[in-house]
Amino acid sequence: MGHIDDLAERYVEEWAPLNPIGATHLGIDGYDDQFDDLTPDGYAAQADLDRRTLAALHATPAGSPDEEVGREAMIERLELNLARYEAGESTSQLNVITSALHEVRGAFDLMPTEGERAIANIAARLNKVPQALEQIRTTLLDAAARGHVSPREQIAEVAKQCDIWTDPAQDDVYRTLVRSLTARGTGLTADLERGAAAATRATAEFGQFLRRELAPHGREKQAAGLERYALASRYFVGAELDLLETYAWGFDELARLEDEMRLVASRIVGPGASIDEAVAALDADPARTIHGKEAFRDWMQALADKAVEELNGTHFDIPEQVLRLECCLAPTSDGGIYYTGPSEDFSRPGRMWWAVPGTITDFSTWHEVTTVYHEGVPGHHLQVGQTTVRADLLNRWRRLMGWTSGYGEGWALYAERLMDELGYLDDPGDKLGMLDGQALRAARVIVDIGMHLELEIPADNPFGFAPGERWTPAHGWEFLRGHCRLPDENLRFELYRYLGWPGQAPSYKVGERFWLQAREDARARKGADFDLRAFHQAGLNLGSIGLDPFRRAMARY
Repeated sequence: MGHIDDLAERYVEEWAPLNPIGATHLGIDGYDDQFDDLTPDGYAAQADLDRRTLAALHATPAGSPDEEVGREAMIERLELNLARYEAGESTSQLNVITSALHEVRGAFDLMPTEGERAIANIAARLNKVPQALEQIRTTLLDAAARGHVSPREQIAEVAKQCDIWTDPAQDDVYRTLVRSLTARGTGLTADLERGAAAATRATAEFGQFLRRELAPHGREKQAAGLERYALASRYFVGAELDLLETYAWGFDELARLEDEMRLVASRIVGPGASIDEAVAALDADPARTIHGKEAFRDWMQALADKAVEELNGTHFDIPEQVLRLECCLAPTSDGGIYYTGPSEDFSRPGRMWWAVPGTITDFSTWHEVTTVYHEGVPGHHLQVGQTTVRADLLNRWRRLMGWTSGYGEGWALYAERLMDELGYLDDPGDKLGMLDGQALRAARVIVDIGMHLELEIPADNPFGFAPGERWTPAHGWEFLRGHCRLPDENLRFELYRYLGWPGQAPSYKVGERFWLQAREDARARKGADFDLRAFHQAGLNLGSIGLDPFRRAMARY
């Protein structure tokens, strides 16, 4: 192990006590009964660790080309972490998908539940939720006093989430968790129930705090503006993008995808059929409909298992620890679909989660085959799981903490396209589902950059959409509804997500673009010697790094 790897190991060891929630997510033992210090002092302590580690990284030469990749990747991430902290972004972050509030609630999803020690940790953490939320309140007000605060409308939406999470007729997340634990029998029932009541009450009160105290400070305008957006884009993508070129490319890419969708629609309904006619036919097909979310979860599990079995040893060498993927229904109902990685020792498997809106009871499989490949294998589960396994190649920071959305989400979107290339989407309905998912990601590029920079909509855009007008959230809603085949409940969550989390949404398509370009560059360099399986192995063995470091590393492949 080289000096850079030693620094990375030391960083993880110092990071875990500062980030007990993150330690739970990574499966680092010893912190499951605690929360982070979520006061301004806690954020400052994390920033201090980042500064000290950066100074050491800059002062320490790498001992090998691979170690240099790790050094460059870690410097890039920590510098952006610090830039976000110094700009007030990390302390003020509050939106419908991510915030300290969401981290507190989500900490319970990945905690071990077997044995009295595990149950005691859950009880202890539940009883500490009120203190954690009070700390978040202090930090948000402190950030607001410094001029860093979320848009008022975003704050209002998060307050609604607090209502839903605590409503006995809706998610009721904490009491539902405790009911599931006490039903199995435990001597800690009183501690659990007391903790659930305290956490529920504190979360409901936090929703009122958001409405009464924070919202009056909230920004009227939801657009981030160029300076904030440029920093956010660098953080999520790990590369300096030409935002105007990327915006224009989004229009071209969406038009290309919709042309292909019309060709597939004609295979489903007949020559000249529209995309919407094909969607209606697929949605009306009883063979493509599953009733009930538990049955839908079981369908996802079967498809995920089949992909692992068939891809292993043919197109990928899937490590034994990654052969298991668990499909789960999330305890919340906001419409999100996401993946959580395995614990460091793989005692907890990688999991695909679906937060099903309460109004949705029927599911169209044609639309979700590609989602399973995105979240499972060869998407996130393969990429994250393989990275976690590779202790022989990657230091602990690269295996557990080196995550960049552009790399990871870009790979998962590339994996969807790859499954089409490998023949897994020969069914025209499944193919249309993949293309529709790709179209959503292309529309994200346009809408996210357009709304946050308040750009002018091109007069010659290929859709004839609002030519010459400037983007607003209302334009974003109209555009998404015109180009994305999602239920309004899901699509509304998507729009709020983009408005509250600037720069993240384009990282999928941008990342896929980098992966595709790296593949074409490698093919051009190697000619007849190019091997797709070896290319994938080389790219995945880097770990999830920024796209600029990724591009430089793959240029040497």
